[in-house]
Amino acid sequence: MTNYQFKIAEIIDKVRDMNVKVLGLQFPEGLKVYALDLARQIENETGSTVIISGDPCYGACDLSDRDMDGLVDVLVHFGHTPLPLNYRTPVIFVEAHYQLESMEILKEALDLLKGKDKIGLVTTTQHLHLLDDVNQFLEENGKKVLMKEGVGTLKGQVLGCNFSAVQDLPVDAFLYLGSGNFHPLGIKLFTEKPVIIADPYLNEARDIDQFADRILRIRFARITRASEAQKFGILVSSKEGQSRWELAKALKKMIHKEGKEAYLILLDEINPSNLMPFRDLDAFVVTACPRIAIDDSKMYQKPLLTPSELEIALGKREWKDYVMDEIKYQIK
Repeated sequence: MTNYQFKIAEIIDKVRDMNVKVLGLQFPEGLKVYALDLARQIENETGSTVIISGDPCYGACDLSDRDMDGLVDVLVHFGHTPLPLNYRTPVIFVEAHYQLESMEILKEALDLLKGKDKIGLVTTTQHLHLLDDVNQFLEENGKKVLMKEGVGTLKGQVLGCNFSAVQDLPVDAFLYLGSGNFHPLGIKLFTEKPVIIADPYLNEARDIDQFADRILRIRFARITRASEAQKFGILVSSKEGQSRWELAKALKKMIHKEGKEAYLILLDEINPSNLMPFRDLDAFVVTACPRIAIDDSKMYQKPLLTPSELEIALGKREWKDYVMDEIKYQIK
């Protein structure tokens, strides 16, 4: 059994209506375990041939539309909402809603929100359908809830690289419904407001402060080490939704002005093994997904910095002005 709703009946109806002969399926890592069951059901019900994308997927910025171009008639992408990008293959986005089994974690979160009257409510795609219920719960317990749309995001939605839905909200604290610490960390750094996490996967509520303090100490150590670097690799993603060429070229010029070396390196997948040939470099700057430098830093022997962290390392930004990297999309 699964706590996710994949809207499989709707997908099957669309496949039949569109007379799809070959269908692509793509899942983020946490949902790949359901791929075979869904593929089997779709093929049995429609007669279509299904191709499952086995590559890692980090969001709507990382679709397999390019790889499946010419192979499939339609790509079904689970777990995310669309970004304003030019996808090469017709894409059906399925949000894969997670079902909240109880309200107990909200009661725990309420205890951590004592003394906070105005609450900013945010979540990721998998839990957007729960926001109305959570909103009602908070208001019934004396809280005023505020939410807004972001640039390219729905009301109350944050992405790994897009926190526009939380900026400038006049609240006392934020309640984040979801798993992990990266999104709450970003909310904390962008707003400098308290952030409480209601985690339905671990079935617990917690404060982000202790984690944020530990991560910032790690980031400070990486920046300090990189400040002594003479040769930098600037990592540029070949994924359309993560490619920031103009930023990469500007960073290269910035490094050169400091009398240091900088090299542009294009990669589809950024991982330790792909950086091994460049061991002569002292540090790397990631212009792709911001989570690579933050979440995966322990995997790398050399410091991986975000663009704003590079500015600190080069003495062009103060540590007190530290910000989380953000990829901003232009609405088309």
